[in-house]
Amino acid sequence: MEIKTPSFRVETLDESKTYHHHQYPQIILGVMGKSELSIEDSSVCLSPGMGYRINANVEHSFSGTSNNQVLVMNLPPFISMTDVEQFGNSNFSLDARTHQLISLLATELKESANDGVLSQSISNTLQCLIKRSLMYFDEKRVERLNMALIDSYIDQHIQQKISVAELSSVAFLAQSQFYALFKSQMGITPHQYVLRKRLDLAKQLIAERQKPLSQVAQLCGFSSQSSFSQAFRRLYGTSPTRYQFFIR
Repeated sequence: MEIKTPSFRVETLDESKTYHHHQYPQIILGVMGKSELSIEDSSVCLSPGMGYRINANVEHSFSGTSNNQVLVMNLPPFISMTDVEQFGNSNFSLDARTHQLISLLATELKESANDGVLSQSISNTLQCLIKRSLMYFDEKRVERLNMALIDSYIDQHIQQKISVAELSSVAFLAQSQFYALFKSQMGITPHQYVLRKRLDLAKQLIAERQKPLSQVAQLCGFSSQSSFSQAFRRLYGTSPTRYQFFIR
């Protein structure tokens, strides 16, 4: 497949993963819903507003849950747009305003597939917006994590399993970079931090005395009441049952 100019398409991904590669660089951008990119033995969650650039001839696959939508941008091998090749495979983020514009343009692009003139105009605008976002993101120097953003994600998903891949996607960093920066900044690993957040919530729910311990364990994201009790005892030195008794 020979590509002479950047080309765009809007896709809805299914849950299957099929690895492939191509002879041109590619940018994929989350527009809506939740999708996942698997590349170089790691996974990246492509939440809305997050993009990933992939070099030519790199094995990767995409998958997504229901109601997802991604914008795919295929680039000519010789593309000079921010010299994509020099950056390697990496993720980037859009500011809220740019994401909103690109979402609207992606919808219009999908609905105007038969209008060549309009499609080309939309593609040109998308190219400019993504170019600006790439240039801005690569000029930034990430020194500290936005813990308010990370805490918000954890709070919203506290009942579910939360992986380092998901948290690194929220911070728009590679997993290794996120892990090292998180441990340096917080003094503990992301896993330990999430566990403490779960147990802090458990203490709060126990103090309210409105739910049985089995439901507290479920609401805090533990797979069983037994695993909840073990984690609670390790951190606080007492069982949830004894803690509940002493706060009467």
